[in-house]
Amino acid sequence: MGHPGSVMTNLRATRPAVFVVALCLVLHAGAGAAPSPVSSGTDPESGLSYWAYRDGGISVRLVQRLPDQTRAFFLARGFDRDAAEAIALGCVFQTIVGNADPKGRVIDYDVGQWRVHVAGRSRPVRPKSQWQQEWVARGLPEPARIAFRWALLPTRQRLASSDYNWGMSAFDLPPGQAFDLELVWRRGEEERRGMIKALRCAADTPHNQEE
Repeated sequence: MGHPGSVMTNLRATRPAVFVVALCLVLHAGAGAAPSPVSSGTDPESGLSYWAYRDGGISVRLVQRLPDQTRAFFLARGFDRDAAEAIALGCVFQTIVGNADPKGRVIDYDVGQWRVHVAGRSRPVRPKSQWQQEWVARGLPEPARIAFRWALLPTRQRLASSDYNWGMSAFDLPPGQAFDLELVWRRGEEERRGMIKALRCAADTPHNQEE
């Protein structure tokens, strides 16, 4: 049997080696973790919350719009108060969709394929055509309907390398509601999907910023 003192010396000598091995394992695990495709924060221009997704060749950025902003926008474009209220309280975001594919492949998206997940249920995003049917039923004048069509994000689009477009997106949810948004797009012939979790519709509060 070895002397007790020599045993303690050996244990002390092995501690740094054990620590280095453990540290290397931790660093290796962290280096192998893929970065999240989703980021969020506060938009510097509006002061409102934004969520951004970038992966699989597509970039999507959604910035909250306060109901007051949307009311004012559509009232100024010929909507009556009831119609402006219907869209203002429909959870509207300013949305930018871009082609971020590093190999320059074409990106196709169709908002009609995107899905809203809320309270354990899933449904498609209401397309622009259905909103237009509502405006016709309400008797909105054609100039107001045209303004609405141009204000919303295009429902379907093909984006070449570095192309992007923007517009409003309405998700038919009450102010302050949290939800997940499932994105669907095509990169060339390949269908891709992604999820932005825990978006939140803007609360219905006054806002002093001008349109």
